[in-house]
Amino acid sequence: MRFDIAFFLCCCRSFLSSSGRDEDESFYDLLGVTPKATPEELKRAYKKQSLLMHPDKLAQKGQTVTPADRDRFTRMRHAYEVLSDPRRKETYDAIGEKGMKWVEEPLSVDPQELAHNFATSSICDRSKIFAIFMIIYVAVFLLPILVCLMADGKLGESSKWVAVLSPLWVWDVFILFYHSRVILMGPIKRPDHILEEEWVDPLPMSRRIMAMVRFGCLVLFQVLLALQLDGYIRTLWSIIFIPMYLWDAIALRRKVMIANITIVTTDELELAIGKKMQDCSQAEREDIHTRYIVVPTKSGSVYDSAVRLCDEAKMDIIRILARVIFTVLLVLNLDLGKEWSWWIVFIPIFCMSVCIVGSAFRQFTNTQAEAVKRDPAMFGMDPNVGEEGGESPYTKMDENKSDEEEPLTDEEKEELKAKVAQSAYRAVASCTSQCFIIVIVCVLIGKIEGASYSSLAIISPFLAAGGVILCCLACTIFCISEVDENAGMMDFDTAVNQAAAASGYGATGTTEMSPTMVGKNEGYAPPTKPEEQSDTPEANKEVATNADGSSSKPPPTSTWDPELGQIWQNTTVDEEDEDQITEIATEKKDEEAQTEQPTVIEANPSNVSVASSQFDLD
Repeated sequence: MRFDIAFFLCCCRSFLSSSGRDEDESFYDLLGVTPKATPEELKRAYKKQSLLMHPDKLAQKGQTVTPADRDRFTRMRHAYEVLSDPRRKETYDAIGEKGMKWVEEPLSVDPQELAHNFATSSICDRSKIFAIFMIIYVAVFLLPILVCLMADGKLGESSKWVAVLSPLWVWDVFILFYHSRVILMGPIKRPDHILEEEWVDPLPMSRRIMAMVRFGCLVLFQVLLALQLDGYIRTLWSIIFIPMYLWDAIALRRKVMIANITIVTTDELELAIGKKMQDCSQAEREDIHTRYIVVPTKSGSVYDSAVRLCDEAKMDIIRILARVIFTVLLVLNLDLGKEWSWWIVFIPIFCMSVCIVGSAFRQFTNTQAEAVKRDPAMFGMDPNVGEEGGESPYTKMDENKSDEEEPLTDEEKEELKAKVAQSAYRAVASCTSQCFIIVIVCVLIGKIEGASYSSLAIISPFLAAGGVILCCLACTIFCISEVDENAGMMDFDTAVNQAAAASGYGATGTTEMSPTMVGKNEGYAPPTKPEEQSDTPEANKEVATNADGSSSKPPPTSTWDPELGQIWQNTTVDEEDEDQITEIATEKKDEEAQTEQPTVIEANPSNVSVASSQFDLD
C-alpha cells in the first residue's frame, strides 16, 4: 500500500463510513468483474457493458431510456476510468469511492456527512486521531523541555548540546526537504478558469530560492551555536550570529517592499501606465504586482485586506529591528564583557511589545472613527449634535457629500459592526499575547540573573496551555456522539401523562381519581362511560346523580394535542348556573346604575325600565 493511502487511513478512517463500504453499487459490480481482473479483462467487460447499458442501444431495443439509465451508464464509464488506472485503482480498493473523491477533490467533502461518520466511528479510529495530536504535542514541547533540563544540568556533565538539539535537527531536515520539493516542482500551472494574460505565478522561482537561502542561514546559525556551546569551536559570538543578521536582512528587505507598496485601483493603474492590463506583457505584469496592489475599489473587503497586509508588514519591520537591536546588545554583553544588566539587554523586546499593542489599539480607534463617521446613529450618537451641544464634527465632514446620498442598508450596517468588532478583537488579542510574552521574558531574565527556580518554570505556561488544549481535544474526540432527534419525545409524553394523572385527569381525556382524591371528594361520583349512557337527555341526567340523590354533571375533561396543547371538554355552564350568573350580574349592574345616576332614577322612573330593557338586551 502506498504511503499516502496508509497515512490517510490512519488519520481519517473515523471520517469515512462506519461500515467501510459505499452505499452505491461498486465499480466491480458495474463492470461485472472481480477485483483481480487484468487490464484486458477490464477492457472486454467495459465493451460488453457499453453494448448493454448505452442509452442508444437501449433505445434501439425499444426500451424507454430514463435518467437513471443514463446516470448508470455514466457511472459505469467512470468506473472503467478508475479501475484502468493502477494508481486510482489502488486508492479505490483502499478507501472506496467516496474516500477517493475526497482525496482527489477536497472541496467536495460534505461537513454533515463527515460529522455523522465521526459520531458513529469506533473508539479505535478516534484513538488514532488523538494519538496524532499527542505526537504533535510531544514534538513541539520535547525540544524546550530538553533545553531546560540541559540548562539546569539535569542531563549530566557528559551531555552535549548537539545531542540535546536532536529534535531540532529532525525538524530542519523536514523543512529543508519541503523547500527543495517546492523548488523542484517547477512553475505553477495556470488554472483553466484564469486567462493566460491575467495569470501571474503566485510563487515565482526567485521567491522560492530566497526562502531556501533564508532558512539555510537559520540552520547554519543553529549548527554554529551548538558547536560553540559544546566547545568544538572557539570564536567570537558576533561571528556566530552572522547568519542571523543575514536571515533578518532578507526578511527586512521583503517587508520594506510590502510596507511601501502602493494600493491602487484598476482604473488608476491603467490611467497611469496608459494601457489596459490585458495588453501588458508577462514581465510587465510581474513588475506591476511587485510595486502595486491592484484592487477593484478603495472600499470593501479586498481593500481592507490590502491595507491590513501593509500594516502587518510595518509591524514585522518593528519586530525585526527590535530583534536586531537585541542581538547586538547580547553580542556586546558576551564578547566585550560589559556585564550589563540583562534587563537592559531585553529593553528592545519590551519596546517591541508596547509598539505592537499601541498599533493594534490605534487601528481599532481608526476603524471605530471611520464607522462613526459613516453612521453615527448606529453607535448611539446624534450626527447633528456635538459633545458640548454644538454642531457635530461629522456634520462638517459631510458638508461636501451629496444630499442625495442613500443611507446605509441593514447589510452594510452589520458589515460595519463586524468590522469594528473584528478590530476590537485583534486589539484585545494583541494585548493579551504581548502581556503573556512579557511575563515569560521577565521569568527568563530572573533565571539568567541567578534565580533559584527551575528553567522549566519558564515554559510551564506553554506546557499548561498545551495540556488544556489536549484535554479539550480528548473530550471532543471521545465524547461526541450522534443525537437522535426524537430521543426526548418519549420522555416528554411520559411526563405529560404523569402530570395529568397527578391532577386527576388522564392524558386521553378520561378522569382518573386516586384514592386520596376520592377521600377529599366523597360527594363526587365519576361519570358513566359513554356506551352506558342513553341517547336521551333525561336518561343521562338520571345517570349523572350523586349518592345522596342530588344531580351532578361530569367534571371537565381534557385531551392533549402536540400542536394545540391541552384541550378542555365538558366546560359548558348548566341552565341553573347560568341563571344564577345572570341574576348576580343584574344585581351588580343595578347597584352601579343607582350609584352613578340616583337623581335620574328618582326624577324619571321610566329610565329604570329603559335601563332594565337595555340590560336584558345586553
